[in-house]
This record gives sequence, C-alpha cells and structure tokens, in this order.
Amino acid sequence: MKPTDILNDKTFCNKLRQDFLRDGYILFRNFLQQDEIELVNTKIQEFIKTRVSDMPAKEVYYEDIDNKDTLKQLQKLFAYDPFFFDMMFGSRFEKLASIVLDDNVEGKNMQYFNKPSKIGKPTPPHQDGYYFMLTPNEAVTMWMPLEPVDEENGCVRYVKGSHRYGIRSHGRTGTLGFSQGIMDFGCPNDVANEVFFPTQPGDLLVHHSLTIHRADGNTSERTRKALGFIYYAEKAKEDKAAHEAYAQNLAKELAEDKKI
Repeated sequence: MKPTDILNDKTFCNKLRQDFLRDGYILFRNFLQQDEIELVNTKIQEFIKTRVSDMPAKEVYYEDIDNKDTLKQLQKLFAYDPFFFDMMFGSRFEKLASIVLDDNVEGKNMQYFNKPSKIGKPTPPHQDGYYFMLTPNEAVTMWMPLEPVDEENGCVRYVKGSHRYGIRSHGRTGTLGFSQGIMDFGCPNDVANEVFFPTQPGDLLVHHSLTIHRADGNTSERTRKALGFIYYAEKAKEDKAAHEAYAQNLAKELAEDKKI
C-alpha cells in the first residue's frame, strides 16, 4: 500500500502516533517511491544549478566558502521553487506531521543537507526545540535521504525517549548550521539509549522537537544528501522576537567569521 493510501488508515496512523509518543521518532520506509525520489533528485540538481546564486547568503552554507563544490545546506527551498512548495504544503509530509503531532500544523522550513565526501563534519548532539523557541515545544523535523546513508557517510542517531525530559543545556559548537549543541552529552543514559538507522532514498525519519539527535561525519568517498522538513503544531506559540534576534545575531557572527 502506498503512503498516500496508508495515511488514511486509522489503525496504522494510531500506531504511528503511539510509536512517536513512546520513542520520540518514527522511521517510515519507502515514504517516497523510486520514481518520486528520482524526480526529487533531478529537481534538487536543477535548483542548485539555477537558483542558489540568487539566494541570500544567510540561507546558503558551504563547508568551505571558497569552494562551491562543498555546498552543505540550503534553507527555505519552498520559497524559491513551486515544486518544493508543493512538497511542503498540502502534501503527505504535512499530513504525516499532523498525524504524529495530533494537531493542525504550520510548515516552517524545508532544507537541503549534504555532507561532502571526506570533509562533511559531524552534526553535534542537539534538540531542534532549543532553536525553535516554542511554548509548548510541539514540532517535528523530518529527514529524508536522497541517497544511501550509513555509518560511513553520516547516519542520524537518536536518543530513544529523550523527548520526555525537556530541554538540555546547550552551548556554542562552532559547527556551521548547528550553532548550538548539548554540552554534557554522553552520560550513561545517552549512550544506552542511542539508536541509528541505515536508510535508503525515500525513507523518512520523523522526530519530535525535543528528541536528542546527532549525526556522524562523512568519512566515505560518497556524498550524503538529504531533505529536511520542519512543521510546528498549531498549539505551539513561537517567541518570534527572540527567534528573529537569534537569527540576526547568528547571521552577523557568521558573516564576521567569513563563513557565509
């Protein structure tokens, strides 16, 4: 059964919601079919060739700003291309977000990620909710690989059940795109409950905004490309002034450090 059909199955959706509540994440295999993921990859390649040069510097990150082949991250794809707008809004991604959050949702960001071969840095352990500044902190991040991902090229790792214990203390990391990380990560509970999933193109990982997660660096000869989607629950209220101030200060610091 295709995801477009199975997301209308109440029994299946209830199980997704319960698994999400228990673990803080779900893995939905083959959320996109092969022909769909091939189209997405084609659209991403076209976007990088034709649209990136017109985007604001604060929405385009490179591992090495002087080497355009080291593209690392793009923000708000839906704002620049109708194909990605349709993926973000009124889509099965949006529907899945509303199922696991048990609420109407608001799409906030759609990102492209890559860890270039050999130089793709680890993603520090963090909670997305630290950046979101929501009350209550009810949101999801979805992560979909565009090519095979494993331990060598940077798989995502979750601390199972960590979404139930609130926000941990974060501090500056120096990692472009992930400026804040959990400073005391590595306690016995973190280690004992950490899980990871090798994934194939079109698989979809979905995690709660409070779920602790990280990703390995890329030590392989392959790239590690993926899309990310962020949805806030309707009941979650954003401290927009604080969020905007943080974003402005971060952009200023990155510009001063010549990272963007």
